[in-house]
Amino acid sequence: MSIFDRIRNAILGDVQAAAPVQPASPLTPSPDFPADIVPPPRPGAPQSGQIAERPPIITDPATGAPPPAPTPAVDIEDVLDEAVRNSGQKLDWRHSIVDLMKAVGMDASLQERRELARELGYAGDPSDSAKMNTFLHKTLMKRLSENGGRVPPDLLD
Repeated sequence: MSIFDRIRNAILGDVQAAAPVQPASPLTPSPDFPADIVPPPRPGAPQSGQIAERPPIITDPATGAPPPAPTPAVDIEDVLDEAVRNSGQKLDWRHSIVDLMKAVGMDASLQERRELARELGYAGDPSDSAKMNTFLHKTLMKRLSENGGRVPPDLLD
């Protein structure tokens, strides 16, 4: 698992919602309703000859599949503030990639940050740790936002 994936999972958890389970059609054979028995209409269901109003089914034109259910955005500010409180350390995750990594219990060594920089496409000099750290923090905030995190707007500048 990549370093970014570990950070993302530590902050966002599993924000990928499972595909919703489609309920069986009332005419689908089941132990309750064998194929030769049709269940009675549900109360409020349209009677024979009536057309039920239902919202249009929107599908992905490329695959024909319904779109994934929207995933709720995770407020990273709440998650990371709580992580800092739980760490017992004075950490400034809003400005420091090192403190952010420490807050979520990760190794924040220069070697680990250089590896993260490679993953995130840093093209600068990895020996310039100040510039690299600034890149890492800004890029991480952007990527968390793209992956289901609600990032404070001032951290996306």
